[in-house]
Amino acid sequence: MYTAHPDRYAEMPYRRTGRSGLKLPALSLGLWHNFGPDRPVETQRAILRRAFDLGVTHFDLANNYGPPPGAAESALGEALKADFTAYRDELVISTKAGYLMWPGPYGEWGSRKYMLSSLDQSLSRMGLDYVDIFYSHRPDPETPLEETMGALHTAVQQGKALYVGVSNYSPEQTREAARILAELGTPLLIHQPRYSMLDRRPETSGLLDTLDELKVGSIAYSPLEQGLLTGRYLNGIPEDSRAASDSPFLNSDAVTEELVGKLRALDEIARSRGQTPAQLALAWVLRAGRVTSALVGASSPRQLEDSVAAIGNLDFGADELARIDKIVKG
Repeated sequence: MYTAHPDRYAEMPYRRTGRSGLKLPALSLGLWHNFGPDRPVETQRAILRRAFDLGVTHFDLANNYGPPPGAAESALGEALKADFTAYRDELVISTKAGYLMWPGPYGEWGSRKYMLSSLDQSLSRMGLDYVDIFYSHRPDPETPLEETMGALHTAVQQGKALYVGVSNYSPEQTREAARILAELGTPLLIHQPRYSMLDRRPETSGLLDTLDELKVGSIAYSPLEQGLLTGRYLNGIPEDSRAASDSPFLNSDAVTEELVGKLRALDEIARSRGQTPAQLALAWVLRAGRVTSALVGASSPRQLEDSVAAIGNLDFGADELARIDKIVKG
């Protein structure tokens, strides 16, 4: 029988999400990878238990996380039943709908039929009555935004979600989504963009400025850039790495000599701060408080512990930030 650590809230900082009453841990656990039938169940449960013991109260999923699609939600459902029944009200659990989940015309994108059917399936897999945050995972170019946002509003009205968010939306789409939701009476809580030292689009596109203006929270996914910023690629491509497998999310062609040179230079900065490369990357995303939380994955409790240790130093001097910019931007 799992009993949570009594000091689990002692170290983790919690940040208010936009103008809402909800606070998220600076680091949240994403179940995009490492949760499914291809991983030992006990390892998955150990990661979740260690996360909660370290104050990571937010578990983030989507309907299609696996493989196969739905597997991550099913894995979390088993873990919740086994270990977290007594702690449900201390957890923030989020899921999303938008990418391909089942065959046919109703199995992806942003229609009301797909969004609400997907949420019902997600709740069933996780054994939950509600999720804390339900996201539109991507904008649908053919469905009116009013319909997709209306589905999110309905999920809240039905008591199946407490808050709603969007992911992968442009600044303009985010602004319009927030307007529609405000008129319906369900505020837009949070945006989940891809953001890292190597991917500055939330800055260059004006998304972070838009979220600041709207007082909407943000949670960054891929802050370690699919493992590139973890230190694994300082000497090229390891045989057991994601890039070596030519994953659809990271292929070997991306790991150029120029990139490896940048990673080594960033490693020097990390060492000067007493951090690992991954800790530097996470601290950079969380700097100055513009990002509410950073999503990290983990294949083991030890890897998760390394990520969480980033919270020990989230401050940067102007010279450090300038050096990082010079390295990344060339």
